[in-house]
Amino acid sequence: MSEPRLTKADVRRYRAMLAAERDAAALYQALAAVESGTRRDAFTELAAIEERHAAHWEAKLREAGAEVPAAGRPGLRTRLLGWLSRRVGAGPLLPYVERMERADANKYDADPQAAEGMAAEERRHGRRIARMRSGGAGTPTEQIAQRERWHRGDRSGGLRAAVFGVSDGLVSNAALVMGFAGSGAGRSTVLLAGVAGLLAGAFSMAAGEYVSMSSQREMFEREISLEAAELDENPEEERLELALLYEAKGIPKDEAARLADQLMADPPAALDSLVREELGLDPDALGSPWTAAASSMIAFAAGAFVVVLPYLIGGGTAAFVAALVAALVAMFAVGAGIGVLNGRAALRSGLRQLVVGALAVAVTYGVGSLIGTTVS
Repeated sequence: MSEPRLTKADVRRYRAMLAAERDAAALYQALAAVESGTRRDAFTELAAIEERHAAHWEAKLREAGAEVPAAGRPGLRTRLLGWLSRRVGAGPLLPYVERMERADANKYDADPQAAEGMAAEERRHGRRIARMRSGGAGTPTEQIAQRERWHRGDRSGGLRAAVFGVSDGLVSNAALVMGFAGSGAGRSTVLLAGVAGLLAGAFSMAAGEYVSMSSQREMFEREISLEAAELDENPEEERLELALLYEAKGIPKDEAARLADQLMADPPAALDSLVREELGLDPDALGSPWTAAASSMIAFAAGAFVVVLPYLIGGGTAAFVAALVAALVAMFAVGAGIGVLNGRAALRSGLRQLVVGALAVAVTYGVGSLIGTTVS
């Protein structure tokens, strides 16, 4: 069976891919020229990969009998980044380069004319730049995280969900109850509104957290499965990837190669290292949707219940004042607690939460009063 005939559109696409790869190679060469040591080696390696990709598209054009454009000046964006790198160095440009690479990460996934391995290499470029951004600065933290588990943060996502839940429940239900109270509604109406807000908000928060955490976990699991497939299909490339990652952290080239060889002798350990170093993920801490949902629901209900409790006990002005004072005190306490957990000043964090919550309560109370006066 004969090969399908190439169209003018195919030739234009080959030339566009060639130009993009030449530009990428020129950019990495420019970045390598202003760096030294392991970073220069990493940029040189990236440039060599892009040159190899460019050679592939040159060959495709020749096979099609089309003219191969001569290598001219890089594009305007590449020239601008090269000019900036000579004045400020490569470091400040890495976030922009990373975004460029991640935007192009999947460009060869569905391209039947791309050579084997090109798609995987392009996907890794953005992750490699991300690791270079942290460089050796992240090494002590990662070493401490292995020894001191309390530095590893919220593994299940429950703490994050609880923090958002209690704050949201407190502010939103306080605003809701004060709005009804401002309208002049009776005790039973205000109580019904508070209980309805508590239940609706708690279930809504739980559902949202479950869907969000499930989607995030599925995305992480897919990333890990793709990394496992690349490790199985191209072990040599992954060995080089590990070595480059360690070089980017400041480990000498020979030592980095030795570490990579040791890890590749144990595929599960190699995958674990690639996932942690390249993807920035902890395979044992991808988050639990059920834990996040339960934490969010309970925390929201607890925050929302603060302003409902006075109306369960009594009514009138006494219940209103008690609910308002309880809500404001709880807002300050929640803000201060969050500040302490984050290593911030408790007073400042508490006042910030109090001001935001009080503003929401004041607005809804004013709107409720206006509506109540108008209706009556």
